[in-house]
Amino acid sequence: MLDQAERLRQMALSKNREKDIPKEKTRIITITSGKGGVGKSNIVVNLSIALQKMGKKVLILDADIGMGNDDILMGFLPKYTVFDTIFNDMEIEDILIEGSYGVKLLPGGTGISKVEELTNYQREKLLTKISSLNGFDYILMDTGAGINRTVLGFVAVCEELIVITTPEPTALTDAYSLMKAIAKFQLKPKGKIIVNRVIKEKEGEITFKKFDNAVKKFLDINVEYLGKVSEDRALIQSVREQKPFIINYPDSEVSKDIKNIAYRLTGEANKSNSMGIQGLFKKIFNIFS
Repeated sequence: MLDQAERLRQMALSKNREKDIPKEKTRIITITSGKGGVGKSNIVVNLSIALQKMGKKVLILDADIGMGNDDILMGFLPKYTVFDTIFNDMEIEDILIEGSYGVKLLPGGTGISKVEELTNYQREKLLTKISSLNGFDYILMDTGAGINRTVLGFVAVCEELIVITTPEPTALTDAYSLMKAIAKFQLKPKGKIIVNRVIKEKEGEITFKKFDNAVKKFLDINVEYLGKVSEDRALIQSVREQKPFIINYPDSEVSKDIKNIAYRLTGEANKSNSMGIQGLFKKIFNIFS
């Protein structure tokens, strides 16, 4: 299925750091799912705002080729992607979107598919232009859903992985298949799980335990429970209004869930790396070329 599995594996296992990469304490997290329709982008947008409200500086990289909708959930409709800085000679300030509480959104979208077309000069030009995007505490990469080279590529370039699923059997099966591919190609030794659309309080933990038992039995990879997100009418209403629920309904159950997940993330031992945004794009060039 993956014609460049060896490249993915080498990237994931590589311990070398390029000397010319600026040193930043940035946690780069890929957030993905085994199937579409599990509410992944909604979680990314609202989690970013929760982290930003806690004093963290957050950048979202919308890396869902052709289907990215973080912008819509944030109430924007961007015309360009980060690669327009090369192909249309635009400045990064013209591409970057600032959302609620200062969360930044960098649209990637269909531009990722053009990486193979870039010359060395164009790559250096892009790296130069994005060099002003520094000082972030978190870079959250919102990928497409499913199991394909692009999704697994973004799993390979990140330092941390979060997989979104729901209690539905089909969602769990697809999430398991995704973890199976990640384990097979040795992309990550572990990942965190968020269970979305939970109806009962304990349903998230019960769902995770079932998933964890299957992973432990058949796969060489560890999973951790990051939290649950409740099924809530506040979320549905907020999507229709194109406004994040954590802003629209800050006291709702779903908002409390997202805040708890943000607290867990920030409360962990600092897992920062030294890549920064430039280092991230260098890895993207290596993976997708």
